[in-house]
Amino acid sequence: MRRGLTRFCALLILLIPSAAVAHHGVAALGAAGLEGPGAPLETSTSLTLPRGKILAYFKFDHAEWERYTIRRDEESIYSTFWLFGLGYGVRSWVSAYVFLPYNQKTVEGGSSNSSGFADMALNAVLGFKYDDGLRLVPDNESLDDLEDWHFSLYLGMTLPTGDPNTRTRTNEIDPGMSLGFGKPAFGAGLTATKLFRERFTYIGETAYLYFQDYEYDDGNRTQFGAEFRLNQALTYRLLTVPRWKFRLDAQLEAGYLRLGRDKSNGSGEPATGGQILYLVPGFRAYWRNTSLGLGVKLPTWTKLNEESEQQGGEGKEVYRLICSFSLLF
Repeated sequence: MRRGLTRFCALLILLIPSAAVAHHGVAALGAAGLEGPGAPLETSTSLTLPRGKILAYFKFDHAEWERYTIRRDEESIYSTFWLFGLGYGVRSWVSAYVFLPYNQKTVEGGSSNSSGFADMALNAVLGFKYDDGLRLVPDNESLDDLEDWHFSLYLGMTLPTGDPNTRTRTNEIDPGMSLGFGKPAFGAGLTATKLFRERFTYIGETAYLYFQDYEYDDGNRTQFGAEFRLNQALTYRLLTVPRWKFRLDAQLEAGYLRLGRDKSNGSGEPATGGQILYLVPGFRAYWRNTSLGLGVKLPTWTKLNEESEQQGGEGKEVYRLICSFSLLF
């Protein structure tokens, strides 16, 4: 058995509500170093930030939407989301984060384009492991310790800092194009992570996100449907160059998303909700204390409510291009 402490860099990835058509999203946490577990792009892993360390994070998510007609009839063309964040290792087993998204949504004709900063989010992660029983993650772990099952519980909420009453160029309020939810949204999740044979990492995650009912300035009320997610991921360490402190991973993720039906003025909103299965192939490179990830998110199977009317929503992407960059210091 190998001994000695590892000084691994925990490069965390967090995606909070900032996804398609303005209101759906999920938390995704990850950590990895030159040796030890891998970090996928979307699925949350269980490792926390080192105590006293700060993480600076940037994520780019570009969705191209499937279009049904060639006419300029206000169909969504694309949505682009930028995410800026900071994380701090409060303890070896507790990490805290604050994130600010910037969203841009574009439709044909331009009558409903919107862009700007969306709701800020706060998140906390509790990390623990199984080693002759469940225990909190210690300050230092050997390579053998990193092969133990690791788990995390994360809790989060958004703050209503974005403008929920964003108006289109025709002076109408479209909740799907707004920059905020109007009220806090609340999320929670559980993760499990296991390193196998030094190079393979399995990650599993389940998460739930709840939105509150909000009355807009035009007198209408909307409550976005709750989200349930079940994600699985497998990463493989392709290459490690210790003298350069460089690592390259390949990864494949499968994400199941069940969307509740939105409600408008207390009644179910047509053309909302359903089930989606995404596949996300990608790569992640590490150099010293930085990380760069790149992947493509593809809707592989869908069962949407009134699917033919859900243009511009989750499950109707042609693809989503995802890129992330993080720096630990």
